[in-house]
Amino acid sequence: RGEVPDDPDFTVPFGVANILREGTDVTVVAIAGSVPRALAAAEEMAKEGVSVEVIDPRTLVPLDKETILNSVGKTGRLVVADPAAKVCSAASEIMSIVGEEAFWDLQAPMQKVASRQVHIPFSPSLEKLVYPTSDDIIESIKKTLG
Repeated sequence: RGEVPDDPDFTVPFGVANILREGTDVTVVAIAGSVPRALAAAEEMAKEGVSVEVIDPRTLVPLDKETILNSVGKTGRLVVADPAAKVCSAASEIMSIVGEEAFWDLQAPMQKVASRQVHIPFSPSLEKLVYPTSDDIIESIKKTLG
């Protein structure tokens, strides 16, 4: 969990992604609860000399596809981390957009890190078994690097 601003006038701009960490080797688009896990994964990968750009789209409709496409153009690699199911998800749509509009920028197959294909449990201890972890994200980053 992150900090919540005290400013009552604070707003999140719709359709404007937030680049939380600049990077040059791999782009990780992290959705909702995957954001802190992606940042932790980026920190771990930095210890191995891998520069990971982490993007929080903040809103999915509208989606700031330009920020994502520009980042993929720079890094040539994409991992999308989404706490939703792997099939028919926002991650799938983001990968579809990149495949259609930035295919020739890709240096490796895109990777998707998502929840297991099961019903999401209500119990926090069981949720940990379903949602993607920073280790899952690290594994996908390494796959894109070969």
